[in-house]
Amino acid sequence: MQRDDLVFAGYCDWAGLVRGKAFPAADIAARLKRGVGLTHSNIMMSCFGPIMTTPFGTTGDLIARPDPAAHVAVPFDDGTAERFYLSDLQNTDGSPWECCPRDFLRRAITALSAFGLTLHVSFEQEFVYTGIEDRPGSTYALDAFRRQDVFGEALTGAFSAAGLGPDSFLPEYGRRQFEVTIAAEPALRAADRAVIARELLRGVAFRLGHRAILAPMLEEGGVGNGTHIHMSLWEGETPITYDPARPYGVSARAAPFFAGVLEHMPAITAFSAPSVASYYRLTPGRWAPVTANLAVQDRGAAFRVSPIFATAEEPAARQFNLEFRVADAACCPYLALGALIQAGVDGLTRNLALPAPDAPAALLPRTLQEALAALEADKATARWWSATAMHAYLAFKSAEVASLADLSPSDICARYAAVY
Repeated sequence: MQRDDLVFAGYCDWAGLVRGKAFPAADIAARLKRGVGLTHSNIMMSCFGPIMTTPFGTTGDLIARPDPAAHVAVPFDDGTAERFYLSDLQNTDGSPWECCPRDFLRRAITALSAFGLTLHVSFEQEFVYTGIEDRPGSTYALDAFRRQDVFGEALTGAFSAAGLGPDSFLPEYGRRQFEVTIAAEPALRAADRAVIARELLRGVAFRLGHRAILAPMLEEGGVGNGTHIHMSLWEGETPITYDPARPYGVSARAAPFFAGVLEHMPAITAFSAPSVASYYRLTPGRWAPVTANLAVQDRGAAFRVSPIFATAEEPAARQFNLEFRVADAACCPYLALGALIQAGVDGLTRNLALPAPDAPAALLPRTLQEALAALEADKATARWWSATAMHAYLAFKSAEVASLADLSPSDICARYAAVY
């Protein structure tokens, strides 16, 4: 039987899922120029599949144009491969579409560049691997690492083949739970690599006959899967976030950026924790944030000042970063990171100050409905993208909330676990 190699041109949509079309590998040169077609309402596909609501209707055409800088070609021993491009969503004249997730982030990066700064970002992803038996006492244990068999090695090998720069792989706190991290990159590349890492997690597990489940909560009352986003500001090749003489160790130049994130954090959660089940994780007693606070080396904080393990080869300033912990894998990394940067830009513009360590912190939203209300009420967010995009996103997520209204928390967790 003859088989043609196919390449997938995909985009990470508002549900945080990669969708698109495949084409013969022989057509790559042509497809890089003209892309593949889709409709405006494709962005309104819910995480569960159906389009529940759309302001775009059945009319209109768009292009998903593959980006050669976001290309993955990872072969596996069984003769299969992960071959895909991440794409920009463009109008038929080649201009960016106002609802394109990658362009949302790209515009935020441009806004930050006006201050002469770039953001370097690393993503940590927690997940549950179904290919290991749950045993008591396996938390962070060598026993759990041993029994995952070849999954970790195959995963980091796939990461290396895709150019992701694997950093660590470890057993985590929950049952059958693991965490994987990748090296820091400038913001757009970091978001691309977060999407690629998720797909390789799923792809490697699939080839071993199992699943990597990234859903925020697999069961009510269980341990959640977070996506932690580490951030540091740079000027050219120089890191500028660290100053040990300043509160929290954050430099005077960087402090307004992170103060902006704190101020707009309730609105940001509508992008970074965008599922109903996300808020079962963001509850007291789960080592997960419940207030928009900043703290030093506190894993219950929304913004955690990470520890430094400085060496002569890697001085403290290059290691120093702040970890945003109000995110999970239901998010689109481009939207979550774009919102974080736009909030930081607002802080820089207004020269906001970080709160005192003993200052009270605002409560984070307790439900997705509250997060969407915070997004709509925050006047600064209207500058982050168009009114059309804002209206569509609020309708998109509100329809998701309504679709689950009659389900129990356990059933809701199961619905998301089947998808993510």
